Amino acid sequence: MTRLGLRARVTAGFAVGALLLAASMALFSYNLTRRSLLEERERTAVRAAYFDAAVVRTGLETDAPDVVEVLRSLDTGSARRPLLHRNDRWYARTAEVGADSVPAALRRLVRSGAPAVQRVRIDGQPVLLVGVPLSDTTSYFEFTSLREVEQTLQVVALTLTAVAIMIAGSGAALGWYATRRSVRPLTAVADAAEKIAAGDYRARLDATTDPDLTRLSTSFNRMVDQLVHRIERDRRFAADVSHELRSPLQTLAAAASVLARRRDHHDERTATAASLVADEITRFQRLVDDLIQLARTEQPAHREPVDVAALAREACRARSLPEDLVRSDGNTTGAWSVDRRRVQQILRNLLDNAVRYGLEPVAVRLSRRGPDVGVIEVDDRGPGVPAADRDLIFDRFVRGRAAHARADNDGTGLGLALVAQHAAAHGGRAGVTDRPGGGARFWVELPGSLS
Repeated sequence: MTRLGLRARVTAGFAVGALLLAASMALFSYNLTRRSLLEERERTAVRAAYFDAAVVRTGLETDAPDVVEVLRSLDTGSARRPLLHRNDRWYARTAEVGADSVPAALRRLVRSGAPAVQRVRIDGQPVLLVGVPLSDTTSYFEFTSLREVEQTLQVVALTLTAVAIMIAGSGAALGWYATRRSVRPLTAVADAAEKIAAGDYRARLDATTDPDLTRLSTSFNRMVDQLVHRIERDRRFAADVSHELRSPLQTLAAAASVLARRRDHHDERTATAASLVADEITRFQRLVDDLIQLARTEQPAHREPVDVAALAREACRARSLPEDLVRSDGNTTGAWSVDRRRVQQILRNLLDNAVRYGLEPVAVRLSRRGPDVGVIEVDDRGPGVPAADRDLIFDRFVRGRAAHARADNDGTGLGLALVAQHAAAHGGRAGVTDRPGGGARFWVELPGSLS
């Protein structure tokens, strides 16, 4: 039960509760009906047995009575069978009953002068046995069939069982319906949380008239507002800091370029230091640019028809790569509905990553996955990405083992994070797998980009 969901547990609880209640009521009803039917049949059988015993006593008071004829004169119908014990002899109308059918204890009780009643089974059939003493040497026994009562009780038992099952099913249905309505606010919260996690910070809960649920929705919406406010504040802070750093960085870059041009006039140690400063300033500028781009990724994607294949070829030309690296299948020809600026950044970062850490790119493929999902794939011939690093490398300021193995190690750790952010802005995702034949295959899914 602990592994089941809330709705399943509540539904099972309703079903079990309804079944227990229905079973208790069915058992009570069955016992009450059984006792009533048996008591009524017993009273009827006892009255009939006493009446027949009186008839037999009258018949036996004649001279030299024919006992069998006296028994045959009884109007017992098909449900009752008479048996007489007189002077240590047994008399019956038919061979269906005999001395063996009467329990010894009942026989002794009646012989002692006390009437008795007992339910027994003869040939597997239920029978009510009534014993009436007629004299010191004569006892009258009458067998009354209870088969009809037993059949009636079987029908009652089957009916009550069916009713209990139906009540349990109704309880389960009621539990399912009740939990469905009860957990609907939780479902709405889960849906809103998933949208927020996917980057849709406009998701909110609708207000409701229920006081308890109103408190839940207002508290959730207030929490989301505060979260969005903090995210926006952090984004603005990163953007403002990056913009403020641009001016001094440009000044430093200009000074570093002057030092680089005059390195021939300096000694070796000064020239080496100037070169290191210029390299670090260049890396710092790239980091600032990436931070600014990262801050912009929080904004929603602006979709428009874009020739992604042309963008890919343009990105290849900018990096002195052959344009024939770009390959499109027949299902992706034409314009994609994407954000041009974001897709340009995705292509640039993936190609830069392949050039810097994957030796060189070997293919840029555009394909379709599903009815409307466009896929961008960039293959390289590098060492690949270990399985343990494939999720981590898309986090901010995280670089894979190939980056750490490079001597220059000049990456910022934001390139693939930007790729993942741009993909998420389109409602998609980014990842990496092994390329057949060796190397890595970075891919980006863009849902809703193909019609």
